[in-house]
Amino acid sequence: MSFEPSYIKLYKSGELKERVERAEKILNPCKCCPRNCLTNRTENELGVCLSGYLPIISSYTPHFGEEPVLSGSNGAGNIFFGNCNLKCVFCQNHEISQNWKVESEKEVSFEKLADIMIELQKKGCHNIGLVSPTHFSAQILKSIYIAIEKGLHLPIIYNTNGYDSVEMLKLFHGIIDIYLPDFKYGNDEYAKKYSKVDDYFEKSKLAIKEMYIQVGSELIYEGNVVVKGLIIRHLVLPNDLAESENVFKYIAEELSPNIHLSVMSQYYPAFMSKVDILIDRTIRESEYDRILRLLDKYNLDNGWTQEIESFETYRPDFNVNREKPFSF
Repeated sequence: MSFEPSYIKLYKSGELKERVERAEKILNPCKCCPRNCLTNRTENELGVCLSGYLPIISSYTPHFGEEPVLSGSNGAGNIFFGNCNLKCVFCQNHEISQNWKVESEKEVSFEKLADIMIELQKKGCHNIGLVSPTHFSAQILKSIYIAIEKGLHLPIIYNTNGYDSVEMLKLFHGIIDIYLPDFKYGNDEYAKKYSKVDDYFEKSKLAIKEMYIQVGSELIYEGNVVVKGLIIRHLVLPNDLAESENVFKYIAEELSPNIHLSVMSQYYPAFMSKVDILIDRTIRESEYDRILRLLDKYNLDNGWTQEIESFETYRPDFNVNREKPFSF
């Protein structure tokens, strides 16, 4: 491919090595996400994410279920990290995000994570997709450095829940080519109830703003595949528990109405959703139509929307097959 990621220049200049060293310090005491647990991750002390020093790789595979401009014809080279810094009661990936005792057995070395990136590159994937990377962000940076030494040259996607440290994101400037954050809630009260975090809306606004500062609103393509840019995902929840209008209003008025959004209707009751009647159902067509009208209200014209029936097909199962947890 002709596109050369910026991280190649950072590696050659020595800047990337310096950032790896700075990131290591963020792990002791740990401040790699806004929870600021202040544990010593380098000595395997566990914070809210229940993760120690080494990265946990739950699954990796060419993935064809991302936005078409990311999956392309050969798939996104997705690496699914175990555990999470959020505790979403409706998590569709709960088998790997909320099952820390099992996932702790899937720790790998930094060198192994780098080798996985190279393996996905050799399989012809269009990019390297870091899925749920936040709590291993410092470790990932170190593995990217090693992977570059082994010949990595693909665009890197940071596919995150949005609850990220701005300090850590600054270290990724010029290294991450494509930011793919969730913007889950426009209300801290609902975020606390359903994802067990006090300040999601406030912290995610800061994180996504930093991503926007780094890559802007324009998507840069090579052929039919995006190689640089920002795509914000928003999962519509039943009973407007995501406060979607607040999310759209912030994007349009504080960032840019030109940003590409991926609005998802794939919600279905998963994990512990049955504990609350408000989230124990799929979304109604009338609810989704209202959300789509809000996109028009805020002139958010760029991006993608799912069909209302998408909840029927997007149902990962990491217990059955870790190599192919998705049916598509």
